Amino acid sequence: MDAPIPDLDDDQAFAEALRPSLLRLSRQLRREAQKAGMSALDATLLALIKKRPGIGGGELADFEQMTRPSMSSHLKRLESAGWIARDPAREEDRRRVGLRLTPAGAAALEAIRRRRNDWLAARLAALSPKARRALAGAAEALRELAGER
Repeated sequence: MDAPIPDLDDDQAFAEALRPSLLRLSRQLRREAQKAGMSALDATLLALIKKRPGIGGGELADFEQMTRPSMSSHLKRLESAGWIARDPAREEDRRRVGLRLTPAGAAALEAIRRRRNDWLAARLAALSPKARRALAGAAEALRELAGER
């Protein structure tokens, strides 16, 4: 049975129509990270460190909108797991220590990416060609909606 198409001019109704499905997809993708032995936050932090080698804990805390002490405990856990390493302090600011992904961290991040893609690909394969075309057309809008311009 087809769901009713929301009124595209009514942002609240449109949001109400999209939100439940987006939340279910997000929860399932988080579960795939947990099955690989890491939390969704762990995966996010590893991805950020991979994207920005040398980033500091304070910058990560600001980016994730969390306190520095809370971020510090997350980073200690990631370091204990062998997924990140701290680069030596820079001469210009010896208090700042940059972070980098270790080979084990890169492998863990790749395992999560693969699990999530496998889960999503299996569901995409079951969709009709019409639904697949609709999702392909929506991909850019979803990136924009997520703030990935």
